[in-house]
Amino acid sequence: QVQLVESGGGLVQTGGSLRLSCAASGRSFAQDAMGWFRQAPGKEREFVAAITWSGGSRIYADSVKGRFTITRDNAKNTVYLQMNSLKAEDTALYYCAAAVTIARVFRGGDYWGQGTQVTVSS
Repeated sequence: QVQLVESGGGLVQTGGSLRLSCAASGRSFAQDAMGWFRQAPGKEREFVAAITWSGGSRIYADSVKGRFTITRDNAKNTVYLQMNSLKAEDTALYYCAAAVTIARVFRGGDYWGQGTQVTVSS
């Protein structure tokens, strides 16, 4: 059974940092692109960041550029999202996604985790 399990969320003050992790199991995702989405209460799910299987290409939403960094460790079948300079508007449930290509991740992904909550207090 393929699973993506997110962790690392929590409560942090404005300007603080968190690192989210997404561990994949069930099969290797070393050849897949992976990414992160988020959904705030009352809002639609939005794309945050994605990375190709090699890590050679990354894309970010404009709202997080310069503050968030996506990386991956294929040996651990894990993708990370380092979030710095957090703002109240970053508060959301953060989801991990995977798909064959980065474009497909951007469009919504084929595999999804259950999410981890990030709350930024002002």
